[in-house]
Amino acid sequence: MITMSCSRSILRRGVLTAVLAASGCGPVEEESTSTDWFGEEALRRGIDFTLVTDMDEEPWAPEIIVGGGGAIDFDDDGLLDLYLLQSSGDGGNRLFRNRGDEGFEDVTASAGVGHEGYGSGMATGDYDGDGDVDMLVTNLGPDVLYRNEGDGTFTDVTEEVGLGDDGWGSSAVFFDMDADGDLDLFVTRYLDWSPEREKRCPNPRGLPEYCHPESFEAPTTDLLYRNDGPDGFLDVSEESGIDRVRGNGLGVVATDFDADGRVDLFVANDKNPDRLWRNLGDGRFEESGLRMGCDRDLTGIAKAGMGVAVEDIDDDGDFDLIVCNVNGETDSFYLNEGGRFVDSTNRSGLGSPTRRYTRFGLGFIDFDNDTRLDYFAANGAVSANLDAAEGSDPYAEHNLAMRGLADRVGFVESESPGGITGLPRMTSRGAVFGDFDNDGGIDVGVINRDARFHLLRNVVPDRGGWLLADVRDDAGAPALGAVVRFELGDRVLTRVVRTDGSYMTAGDPRVHVGLGDSRLVPAIEVSWPDGRSRRMESIPVDRVIRIDPPAAGS
Repeated sequence: MITMSCSRSILRRGVLTAVLAASGCGPVEEESTSTDWFGEEALRRGIDFTLVTDMDEEPWAPEIIVGGGGAIDFDDDGLLDLYLLQSSGDGGNRLFRNRGDEGFEDVTASAGVGHEGYGSGMATGDYDGDGDVDMLVTNLGPDVLYRNEGDGTFTDVTEEVGLGDDGWGSSAVFFDMDADGDLDLFVTRYLDWSPEREKRCPNPRGLPEYCHPESFEAPTTDLLYRNDGPDGFLDVSEESGIDRVRGNGLGVVATDFDADGRVDLFVANDKNPDRLWRNLGDGRFEESGLRMGCDRDLTGIAKAGMGVAVEDIDDDGDFDLIVCNVNGETDSFYLNEGGRFVDSTNRSGLGSPTRRYTRFGLGFIDFDNDTRLDYFAANGAVSANLDAAEGSDPYAEHNLAMRGLADRVGFVESESPGGITGLPRMTSRGAVFGDFDNDGGIDVGVINRDARFHLLRNVVPDRGGWLLADVRDDAGAPALGAVVRFELGDRVLTRVVRTDGSYMTAGDPRVHVGLGDSRLVPAIEVSWPDGRSRRMESIPVDRVIRIDPPAAGS
């Protein structure tokens, strides 16, 4: 089944814009003539959240790393809600329901999701196949799985399903590793850490500073859980081979990198080689980062891998990869050349600009809807700026926004820092990407350490046409792993239904594509993970389109 939401035609983009809501089309708004990409609207929209990280008077390692949350349409009303993770602050995690033009409403208490652990990251997916999107929260300490009951409430089923590892979980992803139709789970872990293992690492002036991960000499293994349906999740880290390699895992994505029909895993490790786990199809994974050319930079150095993003940047049908790193190190941008990665960081223009910051949340997003993917990174240092003004945040940095070029795979910086004028520098961590107002422009939620959350609404002037493909599975949940191809004449834009990537966050599962001046998409083809497919032709632009799978066997 294919359904389309209502949409108002755009009278020369840049003058009027389509604003959609689940209950109908909203008012037409005039667009900004500024060169800014974003306007900050969190408080105005009812989102008042401050991540508090302090654990002790002295710096402790977890404080500088955390900052997660995610987008989730938990009530399936077509509007993205927000779940934000707390660390040391009062009140625990917070769930904000998106009420469209009325803004966001804090429904944490009624939903039953006010967990008060030391929150790290978040993953979303329908693990039990009932059509409602569930949430996994990783923590410094036991992780938590919330089952969505479909009535606006969640139930903590962690022990019931066999989860709850008490290590230091960071990012996580739901994916179908064995093609059996249910979602398995992968969790990255950062350090084998406890307060007793904390170290003192003074800076050059003798003041207390956060220790680098190598100081602890405590890398750890990541976790792989197989979904066994009614029996819950089974830890298969050992039998799959995942536990053979230790690291300081932060970001993770699940994607078929070698086009063999099986979903692989890429893990960004902090000061250890990054890992590409190639899915062998028999329950085992083979570490192939070195062989495939994406475990370290061209000089053989393992960088401080943090956030990660995957997209088909060069429109050749396979999936390219970017990993962001610490100040003084460039991003690692790898073009996929048929299953072998080529480091293209410097020739793409990402080298010098990214070296200036410490990047965490990361995404390739077409913010201006010109068909070319742009770049956004949420930034914040891990070592204090010794020249920072007294009373200021010595870890604060501007975010980084870069526009994708039309004539080649390349990027140039936006005119305003981070795409917005006047926004103070913050110590930013997770970046949540999604269209929170359904107007066709992808917005960014930025989680700031010891500061208020920012909702950066997309206000790019003169945006192009767009589509949001809301691809579902048989149960009615987002069809994670489905591939969507948009045929635009001599170009095919290939996207995947996903919520993973960035840094400790979950994003919008709907597939967004910018379409420039096109008023009609010649064809869209969707391939579900089980091999079924659907083809649509002559699709009008500027709308959300729901795409359900064909009946099994048809």
